[in-house]
Amino acid sequence: MVRCAYDCEMLQACEQFLQMPQTRRTVMVSLILVSGGDIASTNQADELLKMCDWQRLEPVEGLDAYSYKHARMWWMKDGCLWEDDLDKRWTEATGEIPSEIIFPSRHSAASGNASLTLHPIGTMQVPEQDVPEYGGKAADCPPPNPRLASWWRELNRVGTGMDEFDLSLETTHHGPWIETPSLFIEIGSTSETWGHEGAAKLLAGIIYRGLGLDGGKGLGNWNGEGKVVVTLGGGHYAPRANMLGMHEHVWIGHMLATYALPFSKDEDGKISGMWENSIRKAIASTKTAYPGGDLVCSMDKKAFKGWQRQAIRDLLAELEVPLLKSAEIIG
Repeated sequence: MVRCAYDCEMLQACEQFLQMPQTRRTVMVSLILVSGGDIASTNQADELLKMCDWQRLEPVEGLDAYSYKHARMWWMKDGCLWEDDLDKRWTEATGEIPSEIIFPSRHSAASGNASLTLHPIGTMQVPEQDVPEYGGKAADCPPPNPRLASWWRELNRVGTGMDEFDLSLETTHHGPWIETPSLFIEIGSTSETWGHEGAAKLLAGIIYRGLGLDGGKGLGNWNGEGKVVVTLGGGHYAPRANMLGMHEHVWIGHMLATYALPFSKDEDGKISGMWENSIRKAIASTKTAYPGGDLVCSMDKKAFKGWQRQAIRDLLAELEVPLLKSAEIIG
């Protein structure tokens, strides 16, 4: 009788949930944000729409939205870099809570080299009183998406035939500001390649498999255990993270290029600059994305002067974050 009563209560609760308006349900979703004015973004989205039986939703903020399994796709009119609080805005409109946000996008580079890239977002090196040039919240960074390293390995697995494209992670940069773990997945680097349909299909396939929309488990599902690396120093295309992320047991957090760690020292030897804020925010944000993770840092020693390296070591000691050599991380 007790079991019967319990089953009846559970059935009644399920029926009440299903009868609730969508805006009142608490549902965790993977949100894909499409930039309507960006052909690299819309091509990836179009390929994704072909792969699944997406259902058109009621417009969200007057903009097209689609649903398939736990994934949602939301089309912005133009770009996303200055569209802050997209996670909160989705929740306010739908009642659903994004557990992660994926931004299919284009990548721009002065080199013009064709490229396929992945990266987290943030502008933690920008002083609070300044306005970041490419969106985001000054002096802060959203949590990185734990899928970064797994998707990086998948990009290398499926991208070997794309000989005209360089494959790379990028260090943390630009907006928008959100509080949800996120990543950008991009086609670069000029108008000659932004519309490349083969590249769009390849990246859409990574999103499709990576989110488990193919019926699989997905790629990069954080289970609370593992070594999580925040990289410090080096160039924008993250050579250290590119190498470390190829190892199956390594998870990648924020990646800070040398330019994101600006130092200064006065005549009295007092050290200042946004470098400390960058490291503190990157570590705190990465811990948020990887609860329970074994967080460590990896530093490109050649990117810094001796006094800068020591300042970084002292800060990491204060934060109780180990600074390890690559060989120690790889094992």
